[in-house]
Amino acid sequence: MIYHVRSKYTAVGRKEILLFFYIYFIISLLAIFLDSAIIPTANVVYPWFTAIYAGLVAALYWCLLVNGFVGFQWAEDGTPMSLWFIHISTLVVGAVCFLITIGTFKNVAGLKYDNPIGLWVTYLVYPAACVVIYTISQLILVVRTLDDRWAIGHILFGLAFYVIGVVLLLAFSNTICDHVSHYLDGVFFFQLCMLFSVMMVYKYWDSITREDLEFSVGSKASVWEVKDPLLPPNPDYVDEDSQSAYHGGGGSLVGGVSGNNYYGSAGNIPRSNTYAASSASGHGGRYQSQAGYTGGYGS
Repeated sequence: MIYHVRSKYTAVGRKEILLFFYIYFIISLLAIFLDSAIIPTANVVYPWFTAIYAGLVAALYWCLLVNGFVGFQWAEDGTPMSLWFIHISTLVVGAVCFLITIGTFKNVAGLKYDNPIGLWVTYLVYPAACVVIYTISQLILVVRTLDDRWAIGHILFGLAFYVIGVVLLLAFSNTICDHVSHYLDGVFFFQLCMLFSVMMVYKYWDSITREDLEFSVGSKASVWEVKDPLLPPNPDYVDEDSQSAYHGGGGSLVGGVSGNNYYGSAGNIPRSNTYAASSASGHGGRYQSQAGYTGGYGS
């Protein structure tokens, strides 16, 4: 997904959406160490890695929310104003959630691990609010500005995967764990559904953005397909004279008479003569020799 987004050089919001996928990539790597207990929960570094993970998750949802408003052109995409705003605001949101998480672990700044209200808000309520706002904003954007309604399907599929993942994690995690002998739990299916949701975000962005091929610069040659029915099948040989008397067709109309009737048989016209006067127009027509002329109607 990152490679394809980077290749669409002139797409709207390319640099902004790239930040979203970079953050998700880091989160996925960090989740491997936390969810699989490579970093044990009893280890002294576990709270710090968890706080980093929570901060990145909060930054991811904020980045998604800001990307949702890029299409409304509140600021020109790709400009320093747009890029600085999304980078700095994402960093601030991630840092605040990191401090709330580590403060909850360490029981500092009025935060307590036996009453993690701040962590509950930043890790559960805040992401859900971002998803709702993003979904509504994108539905408005598609309905008001786009003629193609297929993008709505991508939005709804992404929302469905998100809801299913959250429900499996919060409501059925223990049940799943017991039925599969503790080999899997709701975290596995939650991460899988989040991956599908991110894929739908990518699919949605790809469907509503079009690359301007005039200004596109790629690392490999583009494949151009010409679908002009006016072009001949073989561009190396162009035969434009398909209806003249030379090919036995009707030819051009001269004085209301077809070319074949006017000039006669193409094979009977002498090669060294040209027609001097038109009998059809009232003048006595005859052939006259013209020195140096090598062409003719019969050639």
